[in-house]
Order: sequence, then C-alpha cells, then structure tokens
Amino acid sequence: MVTHYIHRGLVKKNFKENTLSSFRYAFKKKYGIETDIHSTKDDQLICFHDFSLNKFKINKKITNVDYSYIKKISIKKKAKVPLLKDLLKVCKNRYPLLLEIKPFFMNKNLKDLIKLLKKSKKYGIISFKEKNLINLYKLDKKLPLGLLLASTTTLKNIKIKSKKKHVKFFVLEKKFLPNKKLSLIRKNIYYYTIKNKSLFAKYQSTKNLIFENL
Repeated sequence: MVTHYIHRGLVKKNFKENTLSSFRYAFKKKYGIETDIHSTKDDQLICFHDFSLNKFKINKKITNVDYSYIKKISIKKKAKVPLLKDLLKVCKNRYPLLLEIKPFFMNKNLKDLIKLLKKSKKYGIISFKEKNLINLYKLDKKLPLGLLLASTTTLKNIKIKSKKKHVKFFVLEKKFLPNKKLSLIRKNIYYYTIKNKSLFAKYQSTKNLIFENL
C-alpha cells in the first residue's frame, strides 16, 4: 500500500522535477507523487513549481504565457513541462497524487481542475492559500482538501484549523514529526519535505511522508 510521496517527482538526483519521466519512475517504485499546479494564460493546468520561467532563463510569469510557449521552451531545455492531464494519464488511477495549487486560483481555474479530476480516485488538493480550499469546498463539499502549513505555525493554530469543514487533512513541515500532541488532531496528516536519508530511515514507518532524492 502506497503511503509515501515523491516531492515534485524527484525520486533520484538524476531526474528533473515535475517531468513525466520522473513521475513514471516514481510510480515504478510504487510511490505517490506530490506536484505543483499552475494555470497558464490560455487556462491550461500544468505541473510546475515556480511562478515564472526564470529556471529557463526567461523572465516571464506563467500566467502571462500560453502553454504552447512553455512546452516549446522546456523541450529545448530537455525538461518538458507536462499538463496535469498528462500526469493523470500516466498515473492511470493506480497511485495517489497530492496536487498543490501554488497561486490563488480564480473560480474558472478551480472548476477546470474539478472537471479534470472527475474520474480520478486517488488524489488530494492542497494549498498554503486557504481561500483556494474554501472556494473549492463551495463548489464541491466532497473534495479531498488539505491545508499546507509552514514550520512557524503553532499547535494551537492547527487545532483551530482542524475544526474547519473545508480542511479535510493537513500537510505539515517535518519538524512536527516527533510531536505526539498531534495525535489529538482527528484528521490525516502528511509531512514535508524529507531530504535526509537518516531522517527518512527514522520515520519511514510513519505514513504519508513527502520526500525526495532518496
């Protein structure tokens, strides 16, 4: 049973993040995937972490360019940026996905996301921006929605957020792993991002670790 997730598909250092080749390899190793979701100027949902194309030496925001442009540039750099629907095809509903909405999504983007995930069964939608989850909940109360919280958050704040109907689960920074008081939270918890092999070995029996380069 899959309980761990590869951060951005970075299962090994020789793979590039958020690419179909990295996703396929992670699935081959029986892991789930955590990836980031942006919407392009032409409303295509892509698996990409950054808000701009700076990693490709281009100073343009994702929201200001069409997917065809991103696809062309990323192929040249041998790191083709996939559409979310491409990832779903590769996944074939066999492995779980954690889909992080990076920016604030307008309702049209959220509706497009829901439509795209209509036939998917093993996924969770997560975001640091709680407003994304609130708006998604208004559209469909059955969606699996997770709130991402920074390392600076407090146990008190987690408890308060756990009472929110739109928060179905949490994604917490790895510093919370040894915190036994979290057992009081009656919602599922995922932990990000495990980058140290010794730390992974220590907590690998814990469910829902998000890790990379191991």
